[in-house]
Amino acid sequence: MENISLNQEICKHQTCLENFALKFTNDIDDANDLVQDTLIKAIRYHMHYREGTNLRGWLYTIMRNTFINDYRKGSRRKAVVETSEDLNSSQLKLSASGNLGENKFVMEDIYKALGQLQEDYKVPFLKYFEGYKYHEIADELNIPIGTVKTRIHMARQILKGQLKMYSAGGYQTALSA
Repeated sequence: MENISLNQEICKHQTCLENFALKFTNDIDDANDLVQDTLIKAIRYHMHYREGTNLRGWLYTIMRNTFINDYRKGSRRKAVVETSEDLNSSQLKLSASGNLGENKFVMEDIYKALGQLQEDYKVPFLKYFEGYKYHEIADELNIPIGTVKTRIHMARQILKGQLKMYSAGGYQTALSA
């Protein structure tokens, strides 16, 4: 696909991206910034897009990763500003290594829980998580839209049950939305 036609195709998805960004940020200005960053990255890295694949899914992935990276940067800045006491290097080292290990276990548990889902629940749930709309999932899987909604709901409930230990520990899960 030529660069110009890809840019035009990317811009056609701007409205969908704005709606998706608003779900992440809950703020119109932040959502617009996220869309702009996403479009810039998509145009800059257009050579990584494989023609014939789902352009909207590719853009949603860029947006999700951009949001996560910006959130992490913001969390670090906020933590630096809010810290009023000086920490020595051994405390910092212990804190950083504890977070990495804990995050590793959390991710392992999430992947394990996803792996245990029945395919009938897992496939629609993952497609929805990737940014597909209900009707797109229904069309692709050739099942009624009501079935798609039910399966996604059931997958959420199963995952909530399997990962409830993290919500009790002060973790916020994306599944509780």
